[in-house]
Amino acid sequence: MIEIRHLKKAYPGSTPLKDISADINAGDVIAVIGPSGTGKSTLLRCINLLERPTEGSIRIDGQEILDQDCDISLLRQKVGMVFQSFNLFSHLTAIENIMRPQTDLLGRGKQEAYDRSIELLKQVGLLKQALRYPDEMSGGQRQRIAIARALAMDPEIILFDEPTSALDPSMVAEVETVIHDLAKEGRTMMIVTHEMRFARAVSNRVFFMDQGEICEEGPTEKIFEAPEKERTRRFIRSLKVLEIVIDDLHFDYPGACSRIIEYCSRNRIPGKTAMHIQMIFEELVYQILVPALTEADLLFTAEYSESEGTGIVIKYKGDPVDPEQTENRMALSIVKGIISGMESGTDGKENCIRIRL
Repeated sequence: MIEIRHLKKAYPGSTPLKDISADINAGDVIAVIGPSGTGKSTLLRCINLLERPTEGSIRIDGQEILDQDCDISLLRQKVGMVFQSFNLFSHLTAIENIMRPQTDLLGRGKQEAYDRSIELLKQVGLLKQALRYPDEMSGGQRQRIAIARALAMDPEIILFDEPTSALDPSMVAEVETVIHDLAKEGRTMMIVTHEMRFARAVSNRVFFMDQGEICEEGPTEKIFEAPEKERTRRFIRSLKVLEIVIDDLHFDYPGACSRIIEYCSRNRIPGKTAMHIQMIFEELVYQILVPALTEADLLFTAEYSESEGTGIVIKYKGDPVDPEQTENRMALSIVKGIISGMESGTDGKENCIRIRL
């Protein structure tokens, strides 16, 4: 369906895409994952010719879309795009946003466009919002309208550029549900996302991008459970495991807390468990251990598993600290109230505290 060969996109001073080759087959749902700034969104924008590649080839249904005589408007009927910032017309109602591209680009009459828009509003669960303007709707509702607008063009493939990144956590699920339903219909889709549970649930293939390249691609379960490349393994591990290094007794405590919140949000860790991870870091690490350390060399590691629960390991150098002997009895009481077990000992040359929530 789509053949990409040796695609490159360069700007003065940066090359977000270095050498991309990939095939996208009809019915594929491809999750594009990887660290920020590795060219994921640029790849989507090149496929839709919102960015013109510097070098390479993109063929859709056998047609080279980078040829000068390619009809871009026809291409965009085949390739729909859903942006993280919605890109709705603020002066048009929801149904008008869905009708406009049908009448302007497909040449449909107003009644046909209206009827199709009503069908799509029902499909995304927003029929009652038909006459509302974008600024009268939530972010999740606006994104669902954007999805309906893309579907109105009857595209062969839909590209999603981080469709939930601009949403409050409470609104993410409603958009993901709509996309998941489209996947079950057999729609061909590419989804750039940082929501790894969603990527795993909705896709049948994964492209892991790093440093402007597709470092590894394959079936979803293989990429998440048994990746072959070391870069992929490091990235997948970083998604599952939170590591905070403290190498200064006056470390950035708010920044560390922010990383815990981001980790819990990304992995959809239940609110109570997320709060307990933060409390362990605050009460045990920040309130008890750090004030007692003789040198600043501590590693806080948390790993969450739906099936096995949450484990926290704290390793540090210097003299051992017995949390039970702390003068901060309130902090210790809080810790004991939320854990199911705590063991202190040594791991080689390091002191080690292991905790189960």
